[in-house]
Amino acid sequence: MPAQPLLDPKLDVIFKRLFAEAPDLLANLINAVRSNEPPIVELQVLNPQIAPEELTGKFIVLDILARDGNGQLFNIEMQTRNHAGWPSRSLYYLARNLGRQLQAGDGYQQVQPVIGIHLMDFDLFEEEQACWAFELRDRQRPQIRLDRSLQLHLIELPKADRLHSQGGSTLADWILYLKHWQEVVLMQSIESPAVKKAHARLQALSDDDEARRLAFVRERALHDEVTEKAEAEARGRLAGKAEGKIEGRADTLRRQLQLKFGALPDALEQRLQSADEAKLATWSEQVLFVERLEQVFGEDAVKG
Repeated sequence: MPAQPLLDPKLDVIFKRLFAEAPDLLANLINAVRSNEPPIVELQVLNPQIAPEELTGKFIVLDILARDGNGQLFNIEMQTRNHAGWPSRSLYYLARNLGRQLQAGDGYQQVQPVIGIHLMDFDLFEEEQACWAFELRDRQRPQIRLDRSLQLHLIELPKADRLHSQGGSTLADWILYLKHWQEVVLMQSIESPAVKKAHARLQALSDDDEARRLAFVRERALHDEVTEKAEAEARGRLAGKAEGKIEGRADTLRRQLQLKFGALPDALEQRLQSADEAKLATWSEQVLFVERLEQVFGEDAVKG
């Protein structure tokens, strides 16, 4: 039986299967991103399971939470779309993992760093730089670090692919793999044993019927989410245009009334603001042929 087409390792459900079930590969990826830090030797994945509702839920992030031998927490995410409010959401979940560490009576010295690593298949910043590391540092003297409790590493894969795919480092191999997993020649050029192992695992997952089914369910849910968002935005634009048209007609009628009858009573201003398009059209026609304001709106409306 011929091998199935390879699944996309950037699809969050496949990404999590690849790395949550192989902590050694996850540790290698973390070490590649944080190559200037002491390497992780031991790593435990704290949320290896994927709940059924996560596959179809809206705005679900299938992240990986892991702890190393020193107690440091790592939150690894694959992001393929730039959601509104994404930076704030990312910092919120990192801070929540920081706050959850302490129990009643614990001292703050027991808090271990929480380190986010987000691989993004889009450009977040306009700058040419592709790999970012954010910490709590002084603005004027960035060499002075306040604390290491919160750290966030961002890899913009499209830019990183352009800048680092020829670098020959382990990180360059991971980037090459995530961006060009379907290209046989490029995959054969990868030297990192861990990345080669990840590619072999991807082939095994791609040949597994259940993994393909889960990937299909997840892709369909993501497509539905995008479609629903686009439809909601389209409805909002139409509603905005209709509202703008009504406001414009009300402003025109107000100017006509003021030119002909002077300042309008507050009650009539309120009626103009709440009237629908049909009512405004009727009043606009009436104002051309009447001599008194009450002939447009009625005696009671003017008196009110």
